[in-house]
Amino acid sequence: MANLYKKSLLAIFVSSTLLLTACNDSNDSSNSSGNVEKPIQYTNYVSESGYINSQNESIDMLENADRISIMKYRMPNVSGQNAEATALIMYPKGEAPVGGWKVVVWEHGTLGVGDSCAQSKAPFNNRVKPMSEELLAAGYVVIGIDYEGLGTPGIHPYLNIESEANSAIYAVKAFKERYGVKVHGDWMSVGQSQGGQASLGTAEYANNDLNYKGAVAGAPASNLDFIIGTVAPTALANIEQQEIAYNIPLENRTSVGAYATLLSYAAFAAVGIKAYEPNFNYIPMFEGRSQEIAKLAEGTNGEDGLCLSDMVNAYRSEIVKFMQEDSSRKVMDFPGISLNELQNNPTLQYFLNEVSQPGKKPIDKPILVIQGEADTNVPHAVTQMMVEGLKQISVNNQDITMISVPGAGHTEAIDWKRAELVEFIKKHMPYTQ
Repeated sequence: MANLYKKSLLAIFVSSTLLLTACNDSNDSSNSSGNVEKPIQYTNYVSESGYINSQNESIDMLENADRISIMKYRMPNVSGQNAEATALIMYPKGEAPVGGWKVVVWEHGTLGVGDSCAQSKAPFNNRVKPMSEELLAAGYVVIGIDYEGLGTPGIHPYLNIESEANSAIYAVKAFKERYGVKVHGDWMSVGQSQGGQASLGTAEYANNDLNYKGAVAGAPASNLDFIIGTVAPTALANIEQQEIAYNIPLENRTSVGAYATLLSYAAFAAVGIKAYEPNFNYIPMFEGRSQEIAKLAEGTNGEDGLCLSDMVNAYRSEIVKFMQEDSSRKVMDFPGISLNELQNNPTLQYFLNEVSQPGKKPIDKPILVIQGEADTNVPHAVTQMMVEGLKQISVNNQDITMISVPGAGHTEAIDWKRAELVEFIKKHMPYTQ
């Protein structure tokens, strides 16, 4: 069944490869025992007093926000222990409505695993700002979570669905604890890329919460091993052929930037595994000159590594240098990820098939997926097949909708369909007049 699924997915992807034009939007080994240490299951874990404080103001501001603060709260980490986490709280103007505020949790895309990469430490990007402004204008509180280990002690377990979901769930619990009757209770999740995957994970783990009303997922990461091993090489080779035909310089090629981004994601994922398996040796996952660059994602201790843009630039520079050394080289000749290690390392296989894969559990809430057809990071066909699988296991024929966005790349689709996103929130979590 798995092989049939992947062959069908590859056929769909190859047939749509011509849609992947040169639109670079990426700027946004085993442990010693060989055993797989599975993360502790902490779904029913009850944190001691979740709310800690909200003492710092954000370094940025929004026109429709009354104020923005940074909330510190407790959540269970991937070791099943209490850990501190942070989140931006964006308050709409005016008093809380009768019945209390309703909440939208924003789950951000890939930023890195180092503490300096936390979204609460940087100005809002051009995707978060417009969406937040519209939600605030409609009266919703927006909670932008940092995720476990971002901006707080501990390694960020990148793409760990359960950790991401608990970062959201416990942020909402802490906010309710702080404001009591000012909070209605109803909430939804929205995310893009890593955050899209996280939003689907939140829907999975919030299934039993009657106040949770649904999820929006933009370009959600899924089927990572298939993207790395099968889809990406085919897609990037085809893009590269077009770029060569048009004499596009190496430094400006989408194929180079997309491969650099893919390798950066892989490095973050490898480092993130160490959050729950500290002795994991990720170096054999990378080949040749990729190994030293992968280490930059971790830094000295997993908390001071490079963030996404710097990682992409480091990989891009090395790929360009590699190709300049021999004009016959192609982008996929660059020694990147060891497919042998990816396919045979039990720790990596567990991460790929269990820890990071969305759409494997039934969801009983409405879901909206927004996916660009020209996405070179999370291909449209990969998301399409994930959504079809999710529909098959959905509970009570839930409303699971996918909006395909022609011409939109990885970071563009969710912005271009912002109106539909906001309407979905209003439909499933309306304020009664």
